[in-house]
Amino acid sequence: MTPQQTAPEPIIDSLDQIGNPFRTKAFSASAYLGATVIDNADLDLEHALKFLYSYNGSPATFNAYRRDIERLLQWAWRLENRSVLTLRREDIEEFIRFCMKPPQNWIGTKNVARFITRDGIRFANKAWRPFSVSLSKSEFRLGKTVDIKRFTLSQTALKAIFTAVSSFYDYLMQENIVDANPVALIRQKSKFIQKDQQRAVVRRISNLQWDYVLETVEQMASDAPAHHERTLFIMNCLFAMYLRISELVANERSTPIMGDFRKDQDGNWWFNVTGKGNKNRTITVCDEMLEALKRYRRCLGLTDLPLPSEQTPLVAKSLGQGPITSTRHIRRLVQDAFDRAYMRMKDDGLEEDAADLKAATVHWLRHTGISEDVKIRPREHVRDDAGHASMATTDRYIESDLRERHASGKRKQVKDL
Repeated sequence: MTPQQTAPEPIIDSLDQIGNPFRTKAFSASAYLGATVIDNADLDLEHALKFLYSYNGSPATFNAYRRDIERLLQWAWRLENRSVLTLRREDIEEFIRFCMKPPQNWIGTKNVARFITRDGIRFANKAWRPFSVSLSKSEFRLGKTVDIKRFTLSQTALKAIFTAVSSFYDYLMQENIVDANPVALIRQKSKFIQKDQQRAVVRRISNLQWDYVLETVEQMASDAPAHHERTLFIMNCLFAMYLRISELVANERSTPIMGDFRKDQDGNWWFNVTGKGNKNRTITVCDEMLEALKRYRRCLGLTDLPLPSEQTPLVAKSLGQGPITSTRHIRRLVQDAFDRAYMRMKDDGLEEDAADLKAATVHWLRHTGISEDVKIRPREHVRDDAGHASMATTDRYIESDLRERHASGKRKQVKDL
């Protein structure tokens, strides 16, 4: 079988497994190449690991860049029998075309771990693939099955490949390993990346849907506080403070605690968080969010407001001790709330209005909170609370709700004025 017909094995493990490559004296790519001999393959591996390790403070960036750098290594080694240090502009273009239409044996139907540990020994996961195709929430609910032949590389994924590979070659240039960045030399990226003349639609739930979701969770919390007060607090954090799901859980970057709520000398409350890109930001805590905090803390048997430097986990486990560390668990809680709100709306004869709740994800709550606030708050204030790198990102949320835009124009008159 040719390399294209054979599923590749993973190369780069997780951060905690690869260790610090800057302290490693020797690198060997032979375990991934078998009998194939490629000049400078060891050097490829060394610099790929060192480049990726430089993002050890940002797990999300590490994982994203690892995905695309690994694809580059797999393609160059297995299909081209070349070192990535020898690639030129035309080679990178060919690599991009490959990513847009990879062999079916390189495509998986679910995301799985690259490596697994069995009896203390680390093994390559045979089910792992460099590419994957999946179903949307709505497709899954309709009982559709995953079809590898439906694989497409989105424009977002394509841009991510350009970004990761270009950053890698910038690093190699800085280390004097290569003379030029072949990605930067591609003059017509437009043949791969389409220019969208329209502003990207911000995925959010409607005001009516949010009212139902919040009322539903409030009722759940009233009926069973021990189980659902935490869910109500999570929903308020996601909407009122625009938190990303990763900012609610403990991870390598930080552990959110109650002491992250702080009062300044003017009596104003703020929430301090370490977010995307390992950047710290301070978020305005509105009065209703402060009341939600008090309600949750009373349920936990704590004082109404946190003490300075209080170490109580922001979102604790329901069983055992310590903070929640799994974003998957929070996704399940939010999805349960969405499902219950959908059923309530359906029972009230609002099934059509409730449709988006079938597709909604946790991140939609952040989008919804921002979209509502840009209507009434200065844009720069929303930008800073949301942690946007530029005003252009915040501007995407202005007039982002197409429902409201259509409703305002639906009844305009054309005749008999």
